[in-house]
Amino acid sequence: MEEDRDEQQERQAGESQEKGAGIGSVKYRIMVMSGKGGVGKSTVATNLAMALAMLGRDVGLLDADITGPNIPKMLNIEDRMPTATEEGYIDPVEIPIGCDHGIRVMSLAFFLERGAPVIWRGPLKMRAIEQFIEEVRWGDADYLVIDLPPGTSDEPLSIAQLVKPHGALIVTTPQEVAIMDVRRAVKMAKILGVPVLGVIENMSASVCPHCGKPLEMFGSGNGEKMAKEMGVPFLGSIPLEPEIARSGDAGVPFVAGSNSPAARAFEDIAKRVMEALEGRTA
Repeated sequence: MEEDRDEQQERQAGESQEKGAGIGSVKYRIMVMSGKGGVGKSTVATNLAMALAMLGRDVGLLDADITGPNIPKMLNIEDRMPTATEEGYIDPVEIPIGCDHGIRVMSLAFFLERGAPVIWRGPLKMRAIEQFIEEVRWGDADYLVIDLPPGTSDEPLSIAQLVKPHGALIVTTPQEVAIMDVRRAVKMAKILGVPVLGVIENMSASVCPHCGKPLEMFGSGNGEKMAKEMGVPFLGSIPLEPEIARSGDAGVPFVAGSNSPAARAFEDIAKRVMEALEGRTA
């Protein structure tokens, strides 16, 4: 009986891998994390996924922020639904970018009434995340970008242990209060043995379109300074541009429809991520 059960488990595992279910066939899994909320982590995750797809990669985007699932809104796919397969797996919502690649998206927001709160305890949230990781057909994606909940408590910890990511991106803003929290995120990644691909400073200095002088609404440079102090790469600064927020509200990733400094910064960061991961195994 024990041998029969083992054979059945092996066969089921093989079938799952063959059908592309779970994250085992994804080449590179990336956590996008932050020490605190409000730093634009989901905006960075969405635009990074889009930039990678525009650069010819097949990308999965997992919205693991169960109580604040915003990714479908940012991609204007709120009215679409994942589909269940006859085998009991889930096909994510797909956004074609090129002839043979695009973005596959999974979020709890697809299953919620718009604006409904998620009043769940930790175990129920983790069960949903486990299903997204194990039962969704991510296929042979090049990248899985995972938008984590903010902070360093139970959920980010459990997700990191479950996903076994190839790297972490840490998002911060220039304010010192955000830098204090992001130090904790960097230390958490190091404790878990997750390589820190780099720090991204969001809402950084921009240039006034009228006078050409720098505008530092929240300051600038603290993210790079902190990265150097902690011995991790600094991937770049995203200038504060009002159009980024407007494009997110409209469901059009900023990087896809602009040639501004912020859009170029997102693309440069995507290229650095590709160089770090694809170059590592070359």
